[in-house]
Amino acid sequence: MTESTERNVSLALDILHQRFGDRFLTGHSIREQHGHTTTYLKNQPPDAVVMAQSAEDVTWVVQVCAEHRCPVIAFGAGSSLEGQLNAPAGGVSIDMSAMDKILKVDQNDLTVTVQPGVKRVALNEHLRDTGLFFPIDPGADASMGGMASTRASGTNAVRYGTMKDNVLSLKAVMADGREITTASRAKKTSAGYDMTRLLVGAEGTLGVITELTLKLHGLPESIVGGVCNFPDIESVCQATIQTIQYGLPIARIEMLDEVQVRACNAYSKLSLAEKPTLFVEFHGSEASTQEQSETFNEIIQEFGGSDFEWTSNTEERTKLWQARHDAYWAARALRPGCDAVVTDACVPISRLADCVEETLKDIQEHNLLAPIVGHVGDGNFHTAVLIDMDNPDAVNTAKQFAERLSLRAIAMGGTCTGEHGIGQGKKSYLRQELGDTVDFMSMIKSSLDPLNIMNPEKIF
Repeated sequence: MTESTERNVSLALDILHQRFGDRFLTGHSIREQHGHTTTYLKNQPPDAVVMAQSAEDVTWVVQVCAEHRCPVIAFGAGSSLEGQLNAPAGGVSIDMSAMDKILKVDQNDLTVTVQPGVKRVALNEHLRDTGLFFPIDPGADASMGGMASTRASGTNAVRYGTMKDNVLSLKAVMADGREITTASRAKKTSAGYDMTRLLVGAEGTLGVITELTLKLHGLPESIVGGVCNFPDIESVCQATIQTIQYGLPIARIEMLDEVQVRACNAYSKLSLAEKPTLFVEFHGSEASTQEQSETFNEIIQEFGGSDFEWTSNTEERTKLWQARHDAYWAARALRPGCDAVVTDACVPISRLADCVEETLKDIQEHNLLAPIVGHVGDGNFHTAVLIDMDNPDAVNTAKQFAERLSLRAIAMGGTCTGEHGIGQGKKSYLRQELGDTVDFMSMIKSSLDPLNIMNPEKIF
């Protein structure tokens, strides 16, 4: 950062301090909390944090920062995994957590309009009595703004899609301080460029989301959850591929390798067989969920699947899926005192078995403790390499593993990230995956944010 830029940032901070008073925070701890949280990357805190309460606050911050060329980073719940929240060039973190109002539920149109700080669990609790729900479930209790910015998905994506499929419209403050609305509430449009999907997944590099209109879905009459195990990972993957290709409308199908099952048993007090395992869930009428469960049971038996137990009991299903959501913490408990280098990849479903098998060989060859868990219905899986972060050799080994996994997925026609985003951690793989397309992404960034103040040094 040049001396001139530093002076401009200082002026911006002075102006914002005067405007926001005790909502302008510069304490070291609060600034660190607004850098990375669950990533292995070095913490790079912003110069200050503004606790926004309205879109007007966001507009005010962005306008001041644009005038003084001060970086702006939007902050939701802090659960991103690739350094999206770090501030390598300093600047201002806009904390959106107080912008948590559910503005309008339209039951007839199956939509809800929310502020970006609304969290996933709170939204579905609010919707419970309407007979509707929002299906995107990345595991963490993330904010809607953050989920849109990283194009999140999760356990329900195999049936309900990802954030890009469930955001109808949004409002965002762009780099020049103007707030735009990207689309109407209509479920389809051919009016101009698709600005909604341009901003969904942009990781805050083009604008700061201030409002979202989301698709809702009817709560199923019947929800049935189940668990089954397999002799090996290849059998799990082949059973998953057959289930998807058969066209079974499965709502969730999650894979855990035997190491992750062992971790979940200990952490969540389960008693599952320590074998490669699938957690599944079916949505529909009572008759259809029973039929789906029976068909699934027939499919898995072809691949050595056994001990398939399914239930419609809410408490039993909740315990099972809570264990799945706690997989990260369960994995970390396998090696107390260590941290996790978490990474994900996604491949076409036909290459899932190949990619997972090669990844397991990689783990074994390098003597890593790295449980695997995945949204395998989408060909997406995650690893958490457990290491001592104070050991440079161990950190380097984990990074090299993550690089090999990314390149392996790309070589198989997949992507280096199914849902974690690029951020800082995966910038080096983007061109290998997309080639010259990255040049056009960069042109869009330069056009919409010529001063490069919106979450700089991310993605590119």
